[in-house]
Amino acid sequence: MTPRDDSGRWSDLDRPPLNAGALRRALVREGSLWREVDVVQRTGSTNSDLVARAGAARAGAARAGAGLGEGIVLVAEEQTEARGRLDRKWVAPARSGLFFSVLLRPGDAGVPMERWGWLPLLTGVAVATGLARAGGVDTALKWPNDVLVTVGGEERKAGGILAEAAGDGGVVVGVGVNVSLRADELPVPTAGSLALAGAVSTDRDPLLRAVLRGLDDWYGRWCAAGGDAGACGLQEAYAAGCATLGRVVRAELPGDRALVGEAVAVDGDGRLVLATEAGVQEPVGAGDIVHLR
Repeated sequence: MTPRDDSGRWSDLDRPPLNAGALRRALVREGSLWREVDVVQRTGSTNSDLVARAGAARAGAARAGAGLGEGIVLVAEEQTEARGRLDRKWVAPARSGLFFSVLLRPGDAGVPMERWGWLPLLTGVAVATGLARAGGVDTALKWPNDVLVTVGGEERKAGGILAEAAGDGGVVVGVGVNVSLRADELPVPTAGSLALAGAVSTDRDPLLRAVLRGLDDWYGRWCAAGGDAGACGLQEAYAAGCATLGRVVRAELPGDRALVGEAVAVDGDGRLVLATEAGVQEPVGAGDIVHLR
């Protein structure tokens, strides 16, 4: 029998709550990007909450003298209105994954706005490598924002990333990762989780610490290079972990257009470059990518 927790909600002993105090002690320290880590039991969307908070801070900046600084992490044990790209819904049981958002301000570090498109890809590298190290599971990235694992010999989406403008010069980057989701809990047959992929650990505390430390590291390198993904090694790291490269894909583009070709590179602007049958290379900056083979 599954017992109730103190709030009266059903509790799953296989899914213990995050230790907020331990997370703060591990992540909020001298020299770290992270200056605030909040864990809430339930909310609609951590991205929406953090975007709204940044907007409210901007409105009061004239009185307070400054807006909301970067380095804020908001984590939810459960989200009821989680969103992915193109307003797709993300549904998962309470405490079954990592659901969090961070506030960044790359402009304060001198990164020009035209390079901010690298933030979801940068986050993807941090998430994939952090999960691999702390969870002992093979991960890959599907351009531009999906985290893949292998379940039963098939690629499955286990996570996604969503970046949104927030306040004055802020960017909120949200991450959702299925950690302990069981087969009967999958929202769609193409979804996966770390547990289903054979992870050696599904303890969310070290997983979250590993991801956020990786994000701190890559963001610092990228900012120090003025957002130049090639100079800081980010472009190479992303390409090395990207399962889309070398595949024939269909890019479903805005305006009901589609483009088919081999994904041959991720360029300096973070765009996916397709070599088409017409013998030309076309960069894709936005759209859904379908792996054909």
